[in-house]
Amino acid sequence: MGKVSIARIILIGLGLVPVAANTQGYESGDSTWRMPNQGGTLPAVVEYPNATGRIRILNTDGPVRTEGHAFFTALGTNGRACVSCHQPADGMGLSVDSIRRQWQRYGAADPLFAAIDGSNCPSLRQQEAASHSLLLNKGLFRVFLPWPPRGADGSVIKAEFDIEVVKDPAGCNLDPEYGLYSRQPMISVYRRPRPVANIKYLTELPHGVPPHEAFFYNDKSLLPRDPETGQFVSLQLMSDGRGISLRNQARDAAATHLQVAQPLTEAQLQQIVAFERQVYAAQSYDHVGGDLTGPGAPPGLGPEALRDGAPARLGNNPVNRIFGSFAMWLAAANDPTLPVAQREFRASVARGAEIFYARRFLIADVGAYNDKGLGNPFNRSCGSGCHNTLLMGMDLAPGFMDLGLNNWPWANVQTDLPLFRVSCHPDAVPQSYLGRVIYTHDPGRALITGKCRDVGATMTQQSRALVARAPYFVNGSSADLREMVDFYDRRFNIGYTEQEKQDLVNFMRTL
Repeated sequence: MGKVSIARIILIGLGLVPVAANTQGYESGDSTWRMPNQGGTLPAVVEYPNATGRIRILNTDGPVRTEGHAFFTALGTNGRACVSCHQPADGMGLSVDSIRRQWQRYGAADPLFAAIDGSNCPSLRQQEAASHSLLLNKGLFRVFLPWPPRGADGSVIKAEFDIEVVKDPAGCNLDPEYGLYSRQPMISVYRRPRPVANIKYLTELPHGVPPHEAFFYNDKSLLPRDPETGQFVSLQLMSDGRGISLRNQARDAAATHLQVAQPLTEAQLQQIVAFERQVYAAQSYDHVGGDLTGPGAPPGLGPEALRDGAPARLGNNPVNRIFGSFAMWLAAANDPTLPVAQREFRASVARGAEIFYARRFLIADVGAYNDKGLGNPFNRSCGSGCHNTLLMGMDLAPGFMDLGLNNWPWANVQTDLPLFRVSCHPDAVPQSYLGRVIYTHDPGRALITGKCRDVGATMTQQSRALVARAPYFVNGSSADLREMVDFYDRRFNIGYTEQEKQDLVNFMRTL
């Protein structure tokens, strides 16, 4: 399918251009939110407005009839469907703005706010907004995991550390029924949902890696095998790596988030997975920059580029840049045929791309990164060093890292999140840079593996459709793109100027 004319899409949305029914569209206002069991059709190509422009959703299998479709139907006991937390208008993720609008419309009656994980704790008074403050303020759902951890077969994993609750502002980790010291000990952490789009880039393992980097990117020692296929699988689907395949993730989500009474049927699993594999999402239009996908636009922008691109390729080099060249937009600064604001914005985006691609800074004290033989600090990295997957901007290397999002002393102040003290056993391999006693808001991967060295480690996320799904990071600690840039600037003492920060923000808002 060729690139779609923005003007044509708008006219279609206004009903002024005849087209095949439900193949293309534009949705705005209340129509952007899709309720479970809503019915109707998700067009093959559809755009939604957001704060800086429009996002485009591309369904490569054509229009999707949502009535009776397993992704769009409430399959469990709490009224939710997969689409409840993976909205097309939000890049197949979920923005805090959308969450707040649903609360204003329906309050706790909306299945989005189901007590099980849409509130700070199921034991709280569900009709009160304060009971859902983490979801309303930061877009965070409660993720409750057994302690000690369990393996895929349900067996107990012997943890290498003890964990205690230091602060519990949400009230669930010390709750007598749902907490760490209950009859069925659970640890509650609070995380953002990941977008269900551009999936082929998340599930395919690295290949086409240059020989001098092959060991680092092809190391499978950290990867599990899919018990259904026996093949190595990526850890990129979930922030803690526990969902090792789309089928596995769908089963887990149905059991926890949808509270199904019976496991998903094979037909339901296949329909959910097939939908997830064919949907792509990316920003397509900017209010200042104009069309992001038409002639003269950088080649990596828009969902069509994602549809047509090859997954699992490394893009952290001048020859094969992650989102392609933005040189044509740098040249646009001198194009008299363009409005001044558009020329200036496009030039800013091009500068931001170059900063992301090539601005060097020191990366220090990152667990499961610096300790992989790179040295501490590692002095040859830049934004594209860790967000290196072609067209996606996530980490192609297998595994995870502790960037400092949840672990002290690097984490942003998070007074509304629980705080845990992790004390690693004397015989455990310690966390490389924080030692054996670690204070964290979320132990991350360690809640799955039980390993001390994994405390706080998570998987990097894709960098597409960012504007549509704020806030950012696994814990929602950056409310907007500027706050995300500020975190990196502070964490690694980069020293960005105000202009460089704005250039980076403008660059990221086009993705």
